[in-house]
Amino acid sequence: MTTEFVWDQKLIDKYNLSGPRYTSYPTALEFSANYTNADFEQALQKYPERPLSVYIHIPFCHTLCYFCACNKVITRHIEKADLYLDYLEKEFAYRAQQLAGRKVNQFHLGGGTPTYLVPAQMKRLMKMAHQYFTFTDDREMGIEIDPRRIELNYMDMLVELGFNRISIGIQDFNPQVQEAVNRVQDAKFITDLIQHSRDLGIDSINLDLIYGLPFQTVDTFKETLDQVITLNPDRLSVFNYAHLPARVPGQAKIKDETLPSAATKLAIFEYSIKRLHQEGFAFIGMDHFAKPDNELAQAQKAGILHRNFQGYTTHGEADLVGFGCTSISMVGDTYAQNAKTTQEYYELIDTQQQAIIKGFSLSKEDCLRRDIIKQIICNFSLDYAPFEKEYGINFKQHFAAELELLNTFIADGIVVMHADDSGFTIPENYKLFVRHVCMAFDEYSNLKRASFSRIL
Repeated sequence: MTTEFVWDQKLIDKYNLSGPRYTSYPTALEFSANYTNADFEQALQKYPERPLSVYIHIPFCHTLCYFCACNKVITRHIEKADLYLDYLEKEFAYRAQQLAGRKVNQFHLGGGTPTYLVPAQMKRLMKMAHQYFTFTDDREMGIEIDPRRIELNYMDMLVELGFNRISIGIQDFNPQVQEAVNRVQDAKFITDLIQHSRDLGIDSINLDLIYGLPFQTVDTFKETLDQVITLNPDRLSVFNYAHLPARVPGQAKIKDETLPSAATKLAIFEYSIKRLHQEGFAFIGMDHFAKPDNELAQAQKAGILHRNFQGYTTHGEADLVGFGCTSISMVGDTYAQNAKTTQEYYELIDTQQQAIIKGFSLSKEDCLRRDIIKQIICNFSLDYAPFEKEYGINFKQHFAAELELLNTFIADGIVVMHADDSGFTIPENYKLFVRHVCMAFDEYSNLKRASFSRIL
């Protein structure tokens, strides 16, 4: 029998601060234009045997979803994607030279809207990918799907091309909410799409929801969750909508007076996390949930879960290499990001064959803190000994100030020290605060906290 998840409102109020999501450490705010392609190629040469996780950014969307803060190009001119594929192929050809001999065990198409590509374009993209890269037989191949613009037989094509994981953006099933964010979609088609995908052998289906959207209430979101649970996803993301119209112009189309209050937003999240806990979903972290038998939950249970720019993953041994505009790579102890606009991306590919505009090379101290934060955020616990062995430090001396910061969390029950003082654990009911604990070991975030959205 599943125990009830306890929601401590006093602690929620106390710790409802802004902070990083830690898809990287340091975060992208620290990336510098002083970082060059030469730095990236040097990093690639350091780890020639590592497998690859390849990410390709497809920026195009047919229409604007008002809440979206992703890098995208709104256009109905399908031929623009043909030009983009031309430039992707040039980038593939250039980068493949440095990746020769390395095998791809994870492949992901994100955006924007990857399913913006019509079948001929998608087939061309995958033909290119196989031409320039070598895939393992057991590779994971995932794609983000907009259910509004495809037919069921699009899934047949994706399976034929090797895709075995999909993520569907639902956000909310309520018609009023959908109208308010310009994302009206057919619930019946989504049901059929998921069933057809399962019939085709897709073995991992993720659904995305967002709380904090216009006109949402606890009652309306309960109805959305009811429908989602009926769909029986393998994974589920419940994201917090950050309303930042000054930074994201499209969000200005959402009127402030239609947004739920801060209290309502928290109530929606409280209901969601309790309900999913009751339904047997494992709380992977922050806003991610998975079935107990899903590989994410199994990896977390075994203490081997990892996190990168694609979120939680079981492929921590792989170097992440990104292609296309705005994509980010994470290779060993370095990060690199491509140009954000398609125009700048095209210009750089034409002149340099690659499009890196900034990045970051981690120091030994950065690597140490990155490994610590990753361990905490993925597994909700930390043992000092492995870090002492790998980095040649006395953990308690090296992090005396940071451990002092944990005293507040210890007093509130968020952190429980091991009996032999060899590390600590974050108990089940306090996993919501994992980002706060990570921030204690972050040398950068306290100075720039206002640059991040609220944690809860």
